[in-house]
Amino acid sequence: MPIDAAKALAAEPRSGEITWDRKDVQLYHLGIGAGIPATDPDELRYTLESRLHVLPSFATVAGNGSPGVISGLSMPGVDVDLAKVLHGGQTIELHRPIPVAGTATATGRIAAVYDKGKAAVLVMRTEVADADGPLWTNDAQIFVRGEGGWGGDRGPSTRLEPPAGEPDRTVERPIREDQALLYRLSGDWNPLHADPEFAKLAGFERPILHGLCTYGMTLKAVVDTLLGGDVSRVRSYVTRFAGVVFPGETLRIRMWRTPGSIRVAVSAVERDDAPVLADTIVEHS
Repeated sequence: MPIDAAKALAAEPRSGEITWDRKDVQLYHLGIGAGIPATDPDELRYTLESRLHVLPSFATVAGNGSPGVISGLSMPGVDVDLAKVLHGGQTIELHRPIPVAGTATATGRIAAVYDKGKAAVLVMRTEVADADGPLWTNDAQIFVRGEGGWGGDRGPSTRLEPPAGEPDRTVERPIREDQALLYRLSGDWNPLHADPEFAKLAGFERPILHGLCTYGMTLKAVVDTLLGGDVSRVRSYVTRFAGVVFPGETLRIRMWRTPGSIRVAVSAVERDDAPVLADTIVEHS
């Protein structure tokens, strides 16, 4: 069997040094649509070095996302076809605000392996700490189609009941035609997001936007709309990737306030509100 759950879970974690600076942060923010309008004081917090703060979702690309998903798929006990791999969900837990520049140690391991019948799910955990202590923990939920059915633990259900009532806020965010081309400069070079021929081979009519770009755009909308623009208030951020987005489309982001958290649902306006992000929660102070 391509996935040996016991061997994968027992494998030694992999650690490496990552570094980032203000240029990496600014590029990431531009990649998720920051800077429009360019002179807006609220946007300058994302683009101007003298006022710069760091959106917590930057954690998914800091150090070019290393050790990342591809590294995890080469762990002992895991031998899978990348064509069968889907990024199913993402969670970030913030231990303290991310500095504008830093050097840290990222330690990656497979934290869980679940048997969903027709697919296996790998939970790939990356813990990042610098000289002052823990910074953040990333969990990527990776679906591997066709690799389930060995009788293992199905794992917890990530599906939530839909939020009740009308959203407290709804905003729309346009996606530029070149959004994926700009976002990929932060380290995700998958040709699925840039090469039309490759996208067709993968079953798409044209290149699709990175799920983690939508993830960042959504968190920015929540921070700017309901958290007073204060990135330090974010404690954790979890989502399930429910559908694709094409550059040039518009995201509709619905937000519901709950005590200590915000529920979010994201859809594609031009495709009859086709779901994009689901089961999405931003916990905050």
